[in-house]
Amino acid sequence: MGTMVPKATLTNTPDELRRSLGVSDAVVVGLGAMIGAGIFAALAPAARAAGSAVLLGLAIAALVAYCNATSSARLAARYPASGGTYVYGRERLGEFWGYLAGWCFVVGKTASCAAMALTAGVYAWPEHAHAVAAAAVVALTAVNYRGVQKSALLTRVIVAVVLVVLAAVVVAAFTAETADLARLEFGSDITVFGVLQAAGLLFFAFAGYARIATLGEEVRDPARTIPRAIPLALGITLLVYAVVLIAALTILGPHGLSESSAPLTDVVRSANAGWLAPVVRVGAVVAALGALLALILGVSRTTLAMARDRHLPHALAAVHPRFAVPHRAELAVGAVVAVATATVDVRAAIGFSSFGVLLYYAVANAAAWTLTPADGRPWRVIPAVGLLGCLILACTLPMASVRSGAAVVAIGAAIFAVRRQVLRRPKPGLGRDDSGGAAGANQAEPAQDRAGQPDQQADEGPAQPVAGAETAVRGGHDQPTDDHGDQPRQ
Repeated sequence: MGTMVPKATLTNTPDELRRSLGVSDAVVVGLGAMIGAGIFAALAPAARAAGSAVLLGLAIAALVAYCNATSSARLAARYPASGGTYVYGRERLGEFWGYLAGWCFVVGKTASCAAMALTAGVYAWPEHAHAVAAAAVVALTAVNYRGVQKSALLTRVIVAVVLVVLAAVVVAAFTAETADLARLEFGSDITVFGVLQAAGLLFFAFAGYARIATLGEEVRDPARTIPRAIPLALGITLLVYAVVLIAALTILGPHGLSESSAPLTDVVRSANAGWLAPVVRVGAVVAALGALLALILGVSRTTLAMARDRHLPHALAAVHPRFAVPHRAELAVGAVVAVATATVDVRAAIGFSSFGVLLYYAVANAAAWTLTPADGRPWRVIPAVGLLGCLILACTLPMASVRSGAAVVAIGAAIFAVRRQVLRRPKPGLGRDDSGGAAGANQAEPAQDRAGQPDQQADEGPAQPVAGAETAVRGGHDQPTDDHGDQPRQ
């Protein structure tokens, strides 16, 4: 498969991150990426799609997430450098697929930013949710612009707050006189398409699991630690989500849940525990803003990496001389997200995000399929089910999300094709040698087309580390980061 990437060792060079994370640390990182605002946002749209079978949708989403997590874990063990599927696709499938994964990540997680901002708005001030969401985006973009980032400690605090709030909701629901287990029974409203659509929407709440896979340079013994940490984090998250969903259904029922804009607040009110409503609102807003801060950081760093590779406008690769952040990328991401929060609702943002992220993991599963037994290939059915599941769930999302997502992916593919054609053109002014060929044609051909890697060194030398790049690996949601030291497959 071309140039091989050496297995990780415990010896670090000055350019590598320190390997200090064990299994429990990696599990906490995964929980911080998954258990958050997604559970506050995704329940109602999923119940609207699947009705009384929404629990089946959760199970299917978890199954696809498990396959994706296993594929990502094996790939991360084989390629322990940070970068996620942006690296895996490039190494195993070729430059285009790595690019496409990065593109899907950027557009999908940009929509996630909008969903998180709108979730904060709905829980903070429902009557003016869009205005609150846009203000939150502007404020947190300004915070990121000045180099303030979500620390590992803050991640743990937010996870603790969310778990306490969810526990309070569950206790209030299960001890309420209005709770009715009969509301869990399947009705006549079940359709296969609806269940699959609910699974695709609920996948939004699981999408942070492969965040652990991007810690390849920071965990001890990644070949052992990452494959153990991902299933553990995923299992804990599934258990939490299932209990919360059951609690919500026993109080509101499928119809009441589907009609709620702030379902967990409505759960405690209907359970005669209205005094908990402000606590739930605060917990949801804290979780949403914490996720939004990390997402803006992560998407802007991926935008920086792709801009350095000339996959996005190179102007976005600029780094602020004082704050040492990719300020143009952050402003661009913030502007797009602010517009999205003013024009879409939570369901549309979640659907679009799920479409992009599902395609991102489809590339990961395809890359895992190409692993050999010596590379630690998982049981072949796992990447096969993951790939097929991602594609099916992506296609069964709300039609508006599918159409807009497919259009944006097509635009990304067209940009890649145009870029390749432009780079292959001979530079003007080159003379011709005696044999009639263009003198210096080999030199004019970009390094990317000769070796399958971005022509970064020809333009500006090796990528320089950006302050906060390490935090982008630690504090965001499964984001690819600016690490292109591995040689692509030939």
